[in-house]
Amino acid sequence: MARIKLIQLPVPPPSYYAATGNVPLAAGSLASSLEQGEGKLKSLRAEVVSPEITDRMGDEELSSHVASSEPEFVGLSLYLWNTERSLHLAKEIKKKSPKTKILIGGPEVNHDNPFILKETGYDIAVSGEAEHSFRKLMTALVEKSPLTDIENIAYRKESGEMGNFSQELSANFPLTDFPSPYTTGFLSVDPKRSTYLETIRGCKSQCTYCFYPKSSQNLRTLNIEETIKLISSLKEQGAKELVFLDPTFNHRPGFEAFLDAIAEVNSDGQMSMFAELRSEGVTPKLAGKLKKAGFNRIELGMQSVNKETLKRVKRYGDPEKVAEVAKILAGEGIDLLLDLIIGLPGDTPDDVERGIHFFLEHGLGEWVQAFPLSVLPGTAMRKDAEKEGLEYLMTPPYRVIRTPNFTEDQLKESLFLAEDLLDRRLDEFPRSFLCEAIPGGNDRIDLDLDRKSASENKSLVKTPLSRHHSVWFHSEDFETKSDLISDLMRNRLETDPYCTIDFVFKTGKPLSDVFLQRIFKTMTSLPASYLSRALAHREENMQHRMVVLLSNGSSIRKDWVRKHGNNSAFLLYQEQSMKEALSHAEDLGIELPFAYIIGKDFDSKDWNDLKEKADPEAVSFSSRERERQWSLEVLGYGEV
Repeated sequence: MARIKLIQLPVPPPSYYAATGNVPLAAGSLASSLEQGEGKLKSLRAEVVSPEITDRMGDEELSSHVASSEPEFVGLSLYLWNTERSLHLAKEIKKKSPKTKILIGGPEVNHDNPFILKETGYDIAVSGEAEHSFRKLMTALVEKSPLTDIENIAYRKESGEMGNFSQELSANFPLTDFPSPYTTGFLSVDPKRSTYLETIRGCKSQCTYCFYPKSSQNLRTLNIEETIKLISSLKEQGAKELVFLDPTFNHRPGFEAFLDAIAEVNSDGQMSMFAELRSEGVTPKLAGKLKKAGFNRIELGMQSVNKETLKRVKRYGDPEKVAEVAKILAGEGIDLLLDLIIGLPGDTPDDVERGIHFFLEHGLGEWVQAFPLSVLPGTAMRKDAEKEGLEYLMTPPYRVIRTPNFTEDQLKESLFLAEDLLDRRLDEFPRSFLCEAIPGGNDRIDLDLDRKSASENKSLVKTPLSRHHSVWFHSEDFETKSDLISDLMRNRLETDPYCTIDFVFKTGKPLSDVFLQRIFKTMTSLPASYLSRALAHREENMQHRMVVLLSNGSSIRKDWVRKHGNNSAFLLYQEQSMKEALSHAEDLGIELPFAYIIGKDFDSKDWNDLKEKADPEAVSFSSRERERQWSLEVLGYGEV
């Protein structure tokens, strides 16, 4: 029997202990479509690779794991955040298992995304929703039949070139045609993770920046009876938080009755829920029903305060209505996410500033998330980008670079102005992983440059490691070993290029600018990726980071510390005890380096004092137990 392994790589989190939110719903849905119903494909066995594997393993380890059984087929779900790593994984699987056919799909895979289509390593690209055509495709592949009559695909020719996409088949099938993967066994509920589900596909709104109208313009809903049956099943399986992926949750017919039915199932309040709404039609009565049903978080998209811009991007709506509904929901005790997009066609820097002030004046500033426009594949905005005068990255995150009303600098300035007005950072800080090594672990390696030979260190650095790991360099004189260090770093980067890696230099002496610049150049020598581009406007790299750790009691001059305290090339930490960190907690990360606190047996009062006084991102721990506690308890990096 032939096998297909379906894989979804996670959103790379900002911290080792942050949740990935990885729920391979698409993979599970495709697997279900193959093995259910009258046309069950009995000659193919589907497997969804568990998030516990994809979230933990690094590039080399994961590709070896998948390729080791030499599956006939591998399918990869491509999203904004995992596209480049998925394509790298495809190439590595091909190297290790040349006969395996690689399929890619997801919102990134479209005829208007040349970045994807020019890549190699995969055999077939599938666009749009696929449950209705996937069985047909896989039947043809298993039976080695021609692919010429299969809709929504492009495949690689014998010459190695990708052909054009075949005829597009609209996804108009009822959602009841294919069972939920939670009921077929391809996805299991993990109470520690959110549980994702769809009860609507398609969207009545036609926002030009959004993929949903392209995916399906017809609103297809899972009826109330079937949805309640699914929710009841998820509850029985232990679900704690339901995340509805419906494009606009309150667009379904009979919405009030739907909420009443959910409230009945969730009368004990076992589950909390999240969804995205349009403000139109939300009344105080409806807000009360949302709360009663268990919704503790709601997202509302204002997008712009400029009504002409809202018309231009076919969002429409009224900012005043958004604010009114936001206050009604907040009055019910529901937390909010309020969206403002920077760089929409028609908007100016003044509109962004007015938008932030608008939220502040309505007392809603704490919930605002402002972010730059991404010109996504498959959207009307990408189709009209040239006409609109939009320049954007051709690679993820496809962020707008310039518009007729925004220069590149003005886009950055608007983002930083929003942060100044809201008095907080709007994106997550790339937190280094500095915890102590554990026996048998594969998330930290220590390279002793003085006591081990170059070949020993090179062998160690080529070991497959976890998705996020640290590489520690130890030496009494780093300056004389820069050639060796650069060589070792390149070997590590080549082994796991898309892993999140912290390169740590523990020193009791100041490091020269020449050395630091050379190491930074080596670290950034690989081609850029989504993670390295996401915070490029801050000169921060979420993929590969360099850390200089000053050893406890080191006598490095204060002028060197001051000079390098805000260096964008690396993070500066000082090893210290909890008592030492508390003695100057307010200055950590400002006048003083970040604190790397050794030990784990802290007085509860000291712990609480540190939480109150220090910037939480300016504190890290050698203890895994304490680092995890800080990440979850103080930084809020949990799932449920």
